[in-house]
Amino acid sequence: MPDVLLLALLLAAVAIGWWLGRRERRATDTNGSSPTLARDYFVGLNYLLNDQQDRAIETFIGALEVNSDTIETHIALGNLFRSRGEADRAVKIHQNLLARPTLSAEQSDRVQLELSRDFLQLGLLDRAERLLQTLVKDSQHDEHRQAARHLLVDLLEREGEFQQALDVAQPALVKESDDVRRAAAHWLCELAVQERRSASPALANRHLKQALATDRRCVRANLLLAEMALDTGHYRQAIRLLQRIPEQDKTFIPTLLEPLARAYRLLDDEVGLIRHLESLLEIAPYTSVIILLAETLCRHHGDTQAALTLLTRELERSPSLGAVDYLIRLYHQQEGSRVDRRIELLQRHTHTLLKALPRHRCRRCGFSGEQLHWQCPRCRSWGTTKPITGIEGE
Repeated sequence: MPDVLLLALLLAAVAIGWWLGRRERRATDTNGSSPTLARDYFVGLNYLLNDQQDRAIETFIGALEVNSDTIETHIALGNLFRSRGEADRAVKIHQNLLARPTLSAEQSDRVQLELSRDFLQLGLLDRAERLLQTLVKDSQHDEHRQAARHLLVDLLEREGEFQQALDVAQPALVKESDDVRRAAAHWLCELAVQERRSASPALANRHLKQALATDRRCVRANLLLAEMALDTGHYRQAIRLLQRIPEQDKTFIPTLLEPLARAYRLLDDEVGLIRHLESLLEIAPYTSVIILLAETLCRHHGDTQAALTLLTRELERSPSLGAVDYLIRLYHQQEGSRVDRRIELLQRHTHTLLKALPRHRCRRCGFSGEQLHWQCPRCRSWGTTKPITGIEGE
């Protein structure tokens, strides 16, 4: 960060020096202003070379008259303050620019855009929203209008105004950006969750179907539709909805297991559950699938032998700490009171290790934890957090 700051200040100093040179060449008479400006410029350079960056910035701002030649430099200095966490100082610079009647329409749009970013960093969301709404509505420059739309969508999402975010994003941003399309599907899911809580299943169902139309890979929409089918006693329909998830993204297979098992058990169809789990195992030999299948086999056959055979085979095929832990537990059950104390110690250690390991990780920023977050708490990306696979995961 210090290197970037120093480079920005050097560039600002060069820009000021260039402008002063032009000013002096254009000057036809000497009235004392150019020597003063030149003196301030070299004072600022001296501060910069002596690593007194704050004083250098203040000197440059004081020396630099606002006109069409220096707008870019003022904007850059304001952005520099914001990047250093001093958004209040950035606001002063950008508001000072905005008060100038000589700004072109394009320059005014750009300054308003930077000012809205200042307000966002300061948490002044209402003021930022008003500026961005104006830009989205009135700007004649596509670049600034699109940038304002992105910022406004992000602001509305932060405030939980998902329908408004959808209204602003549709259709332009959704079509041009995979991230926005994926986020829009999750906003529709968020609306569906709110509607389920307020006992509006028809509206929830409609929003979930819109989510799938927006992003056909939205696993969350099918999970919610399956939960709603379970709530209304449509167990076969729930199973059909859950069957779509491996086609969307097989890494989410562990997430569908609980509602899948519940649907089959409500149908009293343990054999159907075994067959379904065996088909999932062919797609992806995940630990949670193996363990659920082993538990179901134990219950169906009344002993642990089929489950032990399954676990032994699958560990040779794809080793995992979770499967080893469950295998030890089965040996413990089989041996009963005759179990070796060393096996008990081993199981205690594997269980402790598993409890310490995260189960989900964001594929974008690496944030990990036990819970599945549809929106990553760190990078705020939607749909990028998935179950961890491998020896220490699924």
